[in-house]
Amino acid sequence: MYGDEETVRKILTQHGGTWAVVGLSANRQRAAYGVAGVLQRFGKRIVPVHPKAETVHGEQGYASLADIPFDVDVVDVFVNSELAGAVADEAVAKGAKAVWFQLGVVDEAAYGRTRAAGLDMVMDRCPAIEIPRLGQEG
Repeated sequence: MYGDEETVRKILTQHGGTWAVVGLSANRQRAAYGVAGVLQRFGKRIVPVHPKAETVHGEQGYASLADIPFDVDVVDVFVNSELAGAVADEAVAKGAKAVWFQLGVVDEAAYGRTRAAGLDMVMDRCPAIEIPRLGQEG
């Protein structure tokens, strides 16, 4: 597993409150939409990143990470594994503190590059699952 319990907890509780959600659009049927809502309820500011640059959950969207005119703490990735490595590299360039690849998103080489750059990273997990689980642990 890529991202031990300590790393999951650190990303969710210590890395700040601005999460760029790559792949987030206004499509309510997509997993990213629901997860972004959970992040907001947990007190995170979400920043939609999608080619359409739509406003989602009341937050202005941007076409790419590079287009966001402020710092982001965590980059949450809802794109397929073939595209995820490039997003991780963009997160490093953006100066993010952590990268989170959603369930089913795995790129071992990107994990290695991102960790080597000093960022925390989790792969193949979902913060909407981890948040309540961590809350139950105390």
